[in-house]
Amino acid sequence: MARPLTVSDSTVVPASAAEIYARVADPSQMPRWSPENIAGEVPAPGTPLTVGDTFVGTNRRGPAHWSTRCVVTAADPGREFAFKVRGIGLRTPRVRSRIATWTYTFEPVAEGTRVTETWTDDRRWPDAVAAAFDKVATRGRHFHQFQRRNIATTLERLRAEFEA
Repeated sequence: MARPLTVSDSTVVPASAAEIYARVADPSQMPRWSPENIAGEVPAPGTPLTVGDTFVGTNRRGPAHWSTRCVVTAADPGREFAFKVRGIGLRTPRVRSRIATWTYTFEPVAEGTRVTETWTDDRRWPDAVAAAFDKVATRGRHFHQFQRRNIATTLERLRAEFEA
């Protein structure tokens, strides 16, 4: 059986799509919501990124720290923000590789905005190799299972920030 390559979840946030988009499209703000991301180096913190912009995300999982190089692939204010992770390294993302795509969509609803976060596995690895790596990197899970939990946490924290 082929591994699932996409995981997605949604929540309704009590704010306008434009307000939420402005925060999510500035990856320097992601550490407030993400259970793994601890920093986002962007060209101009506080400003949403545009298509073609690159940024570096720093992540932590237990004692492990790493950085990723990302490129913005969609930046439609109030509708969609997406980026591809295309490099990785311990302190500096030196190794080029297709890793993942993260997409955020924003849909106005009566209670505010439905925010959907989607992770897509872009690794071109055989399923058996990916499964073995995933279980080591996530302490026993496959990445699709691990990211499902991360997405739920991120969306819950994002919603709570706007509810406060």
